[in-house]
Formats: sequence, structure tokens, C-alpha cells
Amino acid sequence: MHDFCFTIPYGFLLAVGGVAGYLRRGSTASLAGGAGAGILLLLAGFISLKAFDKRRNSYFALILETVCALILTFVMGQRYIETSKIMPAGIVAALSALMSGFYLYKIATGGNHFPAKAE
Repeated sequence: MHDFCFTIPYGFLLAVGGVAGYLRRGSTASLAGGAGAGILLLLAGFISLKAFDKRRNSYFALILETVCALILTFVMGQRYIETSKIMPAGIVAALSALMSGFYLYKIATGGNHFPAKAE
């Protein structure tokens, strides 16, 4: 599986969650954290997709995705420990931990792999 296949939906989910948190509660922290991280991940996913179209790996995008997911895992994990609220802190921490594992796996295996060209 290619990293952008998960990064784009993950980034979209975070961005929508950040905007929803702002609209429901007026939380600028949700807007900055959720939407900011979501947009950054969408950008990284798009960079990775464009590199894949050229049959290349974008290690910049992969590292950016990994760093974002690790930071979100730590920050939202801390928030979950403090508040014990499943939504949004527990969900985002768990999802980000899964994504961090996936990104670390992609780094360890050399990034996206390309299908052989048909002759």
C-alpha cells in the first residue's frame, strides 16, 4: 500500500475535525491544531502522489507525514491521559499511533514500491 492512499484521507479527517471543533465549540486550538495538521498532511500526501506518478519516492513527504503523526500521537495522547476523553483526544491519538507505525514501516521498507512496467 502506498503512503498517500492513507495520508490523504487521514489529513482530510483531521482538517474536517479541526473545523468542526471550531464551529461547535469556538476552539481556535482545534482549528489551528486539527486543520493545520490536516492541511499539512494533505500537502504531504499530494507531494507523495505526484512523486509516485513520476515513479519516484518523496522522502520529504514521508518524513513530514511521520513527524506530523508522531507529534499528534504525543500531544493527543497527553491530552487523553489528562482528560480521559475518548473524543477527540483518544481517537486522534490512536489513529495517529497507527499512522506513525505505518509511516515507520514505509521508511524501513524503502518507501513506495512501483509495479513493474508492462513490456
